[in-house]
Amino acid sequence: MFAALKRHGALWPLTALGLIWLVILIANPGFFAFTVQDGRLFSGFIDILNRCAPVALIAIGMSLVIATGGIDLSVGAVMAIAGAVAANLIVGSDLPVILIVGIGLCAGLAAGLMNGTLIVGLGIQPIVATLILLVAGRGVAQLLNDGQIITFQNEAFAFIGVGILLGLPMPIWLVLFILAAMLFLTRGTALGMFIEAVGANASASRHAGIPVRSIKLAVYGIAGICAALAGLVATADIQGADANNVGLWIELDAILAVVIGGTSLMGGRYSLVLAVIGALIIQSLNTAIVLSGIPPKFNLVIKSVVIIGVLLLQSSVAQAQLASLRERLST
Repeated sequence: MFAALKRHGALWPLTALGLIWLVILIANPGFFAFTVQDGRLFSGFIDILNRCAPVALIAIGMSLVIATGGIDLSVGAVMAIAGAVAANLIVGSDLPVILIVGIGLCAGLAAGLMNGTLIVGLGIQPIVATLILLVAGRGVAQLLNDGQIITFQNEAFAFIGVGILLGLPMPIWLVLFILAAMLFLTRGTALGMFIEAVGANASASRHAGIPVRSIKLAVYGIAGICAALAGLVATADIQGADANNVGLWIELDAILAVVIGGTSLMGGRYSLVLAVIGALIIQSLNTAIVLSGIPPKFNLVIKSVVIIGVLLLQSSVAQAQLASLRERLST
């Protein structure tokens, strides 16, 4: 089993997750106990899953972008745009919630396609192209909100962020749905193979007849939709659109989650499931630090050290050195 996990790149992320959960259990033995009240399942584990949902949603789309050799720094701004669009429609119109959600997702799709167009159409480097929307996108969201925090009361829309379905919070179901849909799209069709081929060698893929430009445009569009959905979840959770703070720096956690999951920043290799596990590791680590009673000033340092440790364990160079050390010690 360990060999299979190692072959698929899951051994060290799962080991890190298990160790973090062990720390949580030591700090709070009853944290993972399950109780049912009013048809809802309560547990610290459920709380971790719920809190990591926005990062997990973004990490799914980010995985596909990074797999093509790109990057998307604008996902936090796209969250703000989608939230602002939805909040203003709720306050200023009588549109049904399903249509409002659809318009919010379309706003994310448009933002993603704009990133893709700058990259594949104008040849701008992905980090520069998405940095443009990182800055401008949050400004657009602030303009939509007229510089204010837009609040609303809409139970149907709030269900996206705080609703309960079959005992579990709705954001968890959204992550599972998006993950299943993306797994089917990338593993059940040729799209996943095309994405890996483009990331490994775009020039060779082009000569092989793979529509490289269309593939890159598609993954940025998907990333935009995932970010918009995360923005809708965050907006529904607080029943308000805060263009200044929603999704602020979330792109860094999403990129870390993807890298922890074993996706190569050079492109050509990715795992959607491990990207979600990476998001779970980040949220579990945040929870472990809080429960351990460590002063807040140490939080970022501890988080950085743990993440660096996981990345080093995944490094082929570090693994080779560890193997060499074991051989020397055994002799």
